[in-house]
Amino acid sequence: MPSDVAQAIARAGSWTVGELLTAQARRRPHHPAIVDGARTVDYSSLNSRVNRLAAALAAAGVRRGARVATLAENRLEYIEAAFAAAKLGAILCALNWRLARNELAHCISLVEPTIALVSDRFEAALKDAGWDGPVIAFGAPYENLLACSSDVEPALVAEPEDGLLILYTSGTTGLPKGALISHRAELARMNLSRIDLGLAEDDCFVAWPPMFHMASLEHAIHVLGLGGKVVVVDGADIARLVDLVVAERQWWLVLLPGMIDRMIDEVKSRGVRPKGLKVIGALADLVPLQLIAEASRLLEAPYWNTFGSTETGMLPAAGTIFPAGQEPPSLAKSHNSLYLWRLVDESDNDVAPGEPGEIAVRGPTIFSGYWNVDAVNAKEFRNGWFHMGDMFVEQPDGTLNFVDRSKYLIKSGGENIYPLEIERVLMADPSVAEAVVVRRRDPVWGEVPVAFVVLNQAGVTPDDLMKICRDGLSSYKCPREIRLVGSQDDFPRSTSGKVQRQRVEQWLDRR
Repeated sequence: MPSDVAQAIARAGSWTVGELLTAQARRRPHHPAIVDGARTVDYSSLNSRVNRLAAALAAAGVRRGARVATLAENRLEYIEAAFAAAKLGAILCALNWRLARNELAHCISLVEPTIALVSDRFEAALKDAGWDGPVIAFGAPYENLLACSSDVEPALVAEPEDGLLILYTSGTTGLPKGALISHRAELARMNLSRIDLGLAEDDCFVAWPPMFHMASLEHAIHVLGLGGKVVVVDGADIARLVDLVVAERQWWLVLLPGMIDRMIDEVKSRGVRPKGLKVIGALADLVPLQLIAEASRLLEAPYWNTFGSTETGMLPAAGTIFPAGQEPPSLAKSHNSLYLWRLVDESDNDVAPGEPGEIAVRGPTIFSGYWNVDAVNAKEFRNGWFHMGDMFVEQPDGTLNFVDRSKYLIKSGGENIYPLEIERVLMADPSVAEAVVVRRRDPVWGEVPVAFVVLNQAGVTPDDLMKICRDGLSSYKCPREIRLVGSQDDFPRSTSGKVQRQRVEQWLDRR
């Protein structure tokens, strides 16, 4: 077959995220697309604004494959930036404003952006992280730029395997990694949300988690791709979220550890009745069972037993939904559509039934690897499967029981924290001989980090060590407690000399 014919056939069978918005603007031009405070933008206006931004980015040198950094709170323009990059075949790099200066600097240098879009709130942080390249400032400069740009549809250049987003994940090596998500993966995740979680074209989604998170920006793209409505909220504004429970029929209301009890109190105190929620919740493993039951009863919606990651999407094994008002009898995970899975041992062999193994997955929702870390990708994608680092046991009924994380991870209020991130900061100080960080269950946040430290010198206090953490880490990564240990020999170790964190966890019961 001639190459030009093969290319034409391939193009006829493909679709990209930018084209989703164009199609919805033609299909339902006057339907509300995004509500951000007092601003409501319909699909026709949204597509026009996105095209104008794409033209401005192209004039600034953004080409297919280029990276566009964004550092901002949740706002309309953040979503516009994602679709504008998509139409150009560029990649939106969603910078995490919670990161410390050195972490943010690493995330920027890792991807080498062509340009940065930033809000007033974080412009100083961007400069402090070392960025001295071109900037588009949200607000009046942004609006003036759109007004001077063309709203003609950009030439179609993106391909399904092109990068769409880079979302940053906590790194096992102590610094964030950039997870590259393609158009193909994003469209598959959208379809999976529709197949397994009932997402429909007229659904509303409240995008309140930070947009540098998958749970906000990604699902906003899904809803807009199907012609629904996205309401932007800047963080866990509980009163505003309850207002929207009353005012909007919603698809999925994300509820995370650390805010569920406040949500319950607000609903109770106001005596509200929800207008209609298809499903609520997230991270059931980290939420007390009674809170799951009470939240789902008050909000009159089932609770979703999620399991996923930035790398895979929310849905590799999240097929279980708990009925409203009931305490779950089990937190076992059920399988979803559109993916294959295995449970494997350290040698990548399938484990026997009933034995714990690391879950490895394949399917169209899987990301395209970590940006510029070939050695990590070679390990994590070995034998053509992505190894998630989570250990499960398959039950006789086919469900999966979560056992542990082979990559020791702390999930605190929906944020991922690797112990090495904290240990690296502590052990950079000459007063510290060794630091070991473990997780502790927490009734509010699900899990929090606790550090055990051996000192090189006398007179250093836990308060001194906590200041070191505050200076070098994002606030949510700082240990909730620091305990001093007499000697490095006190730490339990494997035969290879590695500290056995699970045994150190047992020390938490000691006073």
